[in-house]
Amino acid sequence: MSEPNIYARELDRVPANYEALSPLTFLERAASIHPNKTAVVHGRVRRSWAETYRRCRQLASALNRQGIGKGDTVSILCPNLPEHFEAHFGVPMAGAVLNSVNTRLDAAAVAFILQHAETRILITEREMSAIAKGALALLEPEHRPLVIDIDDPCYEGGELLGDITYEAFIANGDPEFEWAGPDDEWDAITLNYTSGTTGNPKGVVYHHRGAYLNAVSNVMSWGMPGQSVYLWTLPMFHCNGWCFPWTMAAVTGVNVCLRHVRAEQILELIRTEKVDHFCGAPIVLGMIAGAAPEQKAGISHTIKVMTAGAPPPAAVIQRMEEMGFVVTHVYGLTETYGPCVVCEWNDEWNGRSVAEKAKLKARQGVRAPMQEGLMVADPATLQPVPRDAETIGEIFMRGNIVMKGYLKNAPTTEESFAGGWFHSGDLAVWHPDGYIEIKDRSKDIIISGGENISSIEVEDVLYRHPQIQDAAVVARKDEKWGEVPCAFVTLKPGATLSAGEVIDYCREHMARFKIPKKVVFLELPRTSTGKVQKFILRQWANEEGNA
Repeated sequence: MSEPNIYARELDRVPANYEALSPLTFLERAASIHPNKTAVVHGRVRRSWAETYRRCRQLASALNRQGIGKGDTVSILCPNLPEHFEAHFGVPMAGAVLNSVNTRLDAAAVAFILQHAETRILITEREMSAIAKGALALLEPEHRPLVIDIDDPCYEGGELLGDITYEAFIANGDPEFEWAGPDDEWDAITLNYTSGTTGNPKGVVYHHRGAYLNAVSNVMSWGMPGQSVYLWTLPMFHCNGWCFPWTMAAVTGVNVCLRHVRAEQILELIRTEKVDHFCGAPIVLGMIAGAAPEQKAGISHTIKVMTAGAPPPAAVIQRMEEMGFVVTHVYGLTETYGPCVVCEWNDEWNGRSVAEKAKLKARQGVRAPMQEGLMVADPATLQPVPRDAETIGEIFMRGNIVMKGYLKNAPTTEESFAGGWFHSGDLAVWHPDGYIEIKDRSKDIIISGGENISSIEVEDVLYRHPQIQDAAVVARKDEKWGEVPCAFVTLKPGATLSAGEVIDYCREHMARFKIPKKVVFLELPRTSTGKVQKFILRQWANEEGNA
């Protein structure tokens, strides 16, 4: 064995020169350097970074006293409230893993997540009580978690389901709790569920290192200054709000909470709180662009918008830019901590027309600062496709902002990482300037208002109807939502079912955003082996005659 080189001798990793990366350190830094700066705004609630840090330490301490520690899951089902922000720090400060649950799911899907994640504690909120109650009723008594209720005075309605309120729970915690970072930056920090091509969602595991790096990547991608004012239009349950809870601690910014995403409220908070950054799906941009002139009045400062989900129409980007909003288009998946590709602006484009600029910004872009690898390649050979803006291939990523893997699903994890790259399943072209542009989705996932919908899950519901013989669901372009489900249905002989009755049936059996917006009755086109030809159905769904 050869002797180690001179740089490998007596230069060891020790506490003085190495600490595992974790975004939890951003909170401690914000509180110690800017203790009196505003951290969170929600109605009449305005909390400083020092107060927020104390509350997070109390939450971590109370969780530990409840027996929660490393490897335990704490789930939260809650709108964008201060408590949801605190959970992104307090739960991992206790050594546990935060599972932020999609508030738009139905009770059955939430129950599956709670059971699969082996949730020990569920933090929920009165607006979510109907879903939470239904989910808890589906669990066996031995799997029922301790339930903690957030009792928000700004909301009327719902009911308290839990054993204790959030405020009473953290009151049992120590505000000076001596928390510790992860032993290893590869330790899990959060768990997020995503629907793939199967009905049951997959649990995507994030580690401290990735969360830290993507939080910083957000700052670099957006050029965020210190003490930015950020409006929470993007759900915190969605890829942990694209890692922005940790980003906002890194820049010691202001988190302006928003329970419901409505144009009038968004514009009012932008005006009164001087919001300068927010994220959202193209539907949010469309809502703002279409708002009444009087609602837009009085906004004169620069606002930066980060958008992703379904590819945003260039026309929507153009309308936002004409209002003075600066739009940055990003792309990513739950498996990549949210944004890992950014349509980074090139100053050489400054002289282009507004319409041309909008078209350029509608592309997905190039790898984000903390993403190591991005390519469009042949999915069989992993050979990069030509950068000719015409040849279609699959998008592949690799690096530190790719998930640890899927919880309890080693075969799917191995398959998704085959060849040393993460297989996105999204099909795109590569432009000569290195920017990628999505052209289709190989997974048949429908992205509606920024939310992923599994076509197979919707089809499974349709197939359960006693009068439906055959069904297929595809994406249909929609000006408001980006994409919406369109169902093609074949009825059983003698059945007389209307489109309205099909939609009503779906409304009873799935979350509202998954319901088909259009139903077409016909014989499904199939191959000789019986496979539904969905590419034909997509064409039919988007033909003018089917509008």
